Amino acid sequence: MAWIVAALIAVAVVAWLVFRVPDIPVATLRAKYASPASQFIEVMPGLTVHLRDEGKHDGVPLVLLHGSNASLHTWEPWVARLGDRFRIISFDLPAHGLTGPAPDGQYSQSAYAKVLAAVVANRRLTRFVLAGNSMGGGVAARYAADHPDRIAGLILVDASGALYPEGARDTPLALRIARAPIIRDIASSITPRSLIAASFAGAVSNKAVMTPAMIDRYWELLRYPGNRAATLDRFAQGYSSVSPADLARIDAPVLILWGRDDRFIPVASAAYFAANLPQSRTIIYDGIGHLPMEEMPDRSAADVGGFIAGLGSPAGQTPPNSAPLPAPSARPAR
Repeated sequence: MAWIVAALIAVAVVAWLVFRVPDIPVATLRAKYASPASQFIEVMPGLTVHLRDEGKHDGVPLVLLHGSNASLHTWEPWVARLGDRFRIISFDLPAHGLTGPAPDGQYSQSAYAKVLAAVVANRRLTRFVLAGNSMGGGVAARYAADHPDRIAGLILVDASGALYPEGARDTPLALRIARAPIIRDIASSITPRSLIAASFAGAVSNKAVMTPAMIDRYWELLRYPGNRAATLDRFAQGYSSVSPADLARIDAPVLILWGRDDRFIPVASAAYFAANLPQSRTIIYDGIGHLPMEEMPDRSAADVGGFIAGLGSPAGQTPPNSAPLPAPSARPAR
């Protein structure tokens, strides 16, 4: 048996030497993927996030949380369609995009909700609309449950966080890899572009959005120094649900958007949120997968715009012009 283990390790090492893909320097990634709207802001000690605060600055604030292994770029279709009506704030969560790893190595739903709270404080928001896709949807629901007074409206887009019956979920392969020491170290370096393309193909039903540039972006931002190892740390920390008791604390209107063909988080999960959020409305998109904001941007943005317009202006919002943001905390992209 020992020789078999040794042989497997030898094969793994050879594979690592042949197929490993290096990190990309931070300056190179910022030059390519930051925009004129990008800011790099220290929101917590040692944590600098990539953030964009765009659109109509005196409009209703809409904060957007991306999903696992994505970045704020996933929201660009909504920013383009809603920015003339609303103030739109998006940012890269730790271990994603141009933000990089968290200094404390924590990537749970609650840890991400604390990062969101720090961004909300930095932007001086008192009441706003919050939206999240996939992992970001679970974080959004968690934050809304913990801070119901802040939420004027909640939008869940193919969100994680549904509570599954005991034994209903298999241990994901990514989680098993993340908890296997030698394999984990190898996996943090072997990330061929083809793997990213295959994963993205499984996420979307509208294949027209799978442009070479989009696949490059996912692949290259994953290679931000430390992001791959941090991703495995995140996987190892497991799945977090949002219980019915948590959801009961949310007293704002909720819009639930879901792609009927989602193969990552099945459309049945939408029913879980709808059943536990009595002020919710659900819209299911036929022929759409896990990313409605990218796969069906016109329709999904229109649905979001109508939802926010129906809320009215969130009470108590601090007008940005009367409470300017402190200049030292915001550093423009270089």
